[in-house]
Amino acid sequence: MAYIDYYKILGVDKSATQDQIKKAYRKLARKHHPDLNPDNSDAIKQFQEINEANEVLSDPEKRKKYDQYGENWKHADQYEAQQQQYQGGGQYQGFDGDGTFWSASGDGSGFSDFFESMFGSRMGGDRRSANFRGQDYAAELHISLADAAKTHKQVITVNGKNLRITVPAGIANGQKIKLKGQGGEGVNGSAAGDLYITFVIAEDNRFKRVGDDIYITAPIDLYTAVLGGEQIVDTLDGKVKLKIKPGTQNNTKVRLKGKGFPVYKKENTFGDLIVTYTVDIPTDLTDKQKELFREIQGLS
Repeated sequence: MAYIDYYKILGVDKSATQDQIKKAYRKLARKHHPDLNPDNSDAIKQFQEINEANEVLSDPEKRKKYDQYGENWKHADQYEAQQQQYQGGGQYQGFDGDGTFWSASGDGSGFSDFFESMFGSRMGGDRRSANFRGQDYAAELHISLADAAKTHKQVITVNGKNLRITVPAGIANGQKIKLKGQGGEGVNGSAAGDLYITFVIAEDNRFKRVGDDIYITAPIDLYTAVLGGEQIVDTLDGKVKLKIKPGTQNNTKVRLKGKGFPVYKKENTFGDLIVTYTVDIPTDLTDKQKELFREIQGLS
């Protein structure tokens, strides 16, 4: 396996902070995303490399192992565990991939041979390479608030593989789901790792989500606020017409039951929509209008 410089792929220094790595990844992921470059094979390949680099460098433990062991970082735990057994003439025992028991001893000087055997070389005799579960992968999936409000299909590319997944309605920003067996391949027939997807939901310019409730601001003119009337407001699934009571004050809130966000994995269950009325005060009154307001003021 050729050495891959993950720092170079993301364009950051080896001393980069987690925040710098996150910013670099998001900038490059947006630029090379397959949806924006559907016919560009180079961009798709770069996107895959960017994801792979982020999966390692965004995880402090994985990053530490990568910095220390390079291309062999995935097997660092096994290497370190056996190194402790070898130091001081310890005894090493284990099972081959076919279940055959074996043991070996050493004074630590020959441990590099064991390290080689961990990654495919022989340690001596007829020993076979060890078995290791595949690496877990991590990825981000960016969706809109409208998409998060409905069950739908999405295609995500992870490590060169396109996966078509179902996104359940009501998914939350920052929520993670696990796809079992969709991570890295296991060594010598061992189980594959898992894929952990973190959802990143973009802010919406109309709605603000708080839990399963949705908040929206609806401006009304002064005359409707004073005399009453009707106002059309947006919901997640269309528009509704609301009756405005005479004398409605600025920042009055109205709750619409069941018009909010779908509750995650609870069919036909929704939060509420909270509408806040903001009264627009006219600033360009004519002289006649001002005179009428003065008359009203005098009457009150």
